[in-house]
Amino acid sequence: SIMLTVEIHNEAVQEAAQATQHYLDTVGEHPFNCGFAWVTANVKGNTKVGKSFIAQGFEKSYSGGFDIWNPGGSYTQDVSAKMAGADAYVATVKKYLPEVQISTRSRLD
Repeated sequence: SIMLTVEIHNEAVQEAAQATQHYLDTVGEHPFNCGFAWVTANVKGNTKVGKSFIAQGFEKSYSGGFDIWNPGGSYTQDVSAKMAGADAYVATVKKYLPEVQISTRSRLD
């Protein structure tokens, strides 16, 4: 069955944290590039797959689907670094769950 297991989520979070750190180590932090990055999963909350995303911390999005914010857990304000983390989270989940529509979103602060 298609589910976001704790193992997939933990691997994705780890990849996100590493990608964010790698971005900061290689590109550096830009203080004027403040913003938010998050991951949106286009799943329905009353389905098995939806419930599996909710169980891993995804929350109902205003724009439909479910969101998880800053999955890499970085304290940086740099939106590009956070996006690198969110992209890595998405890529990891897609590796295991290619059927799920999941994407990175961001906005400048």
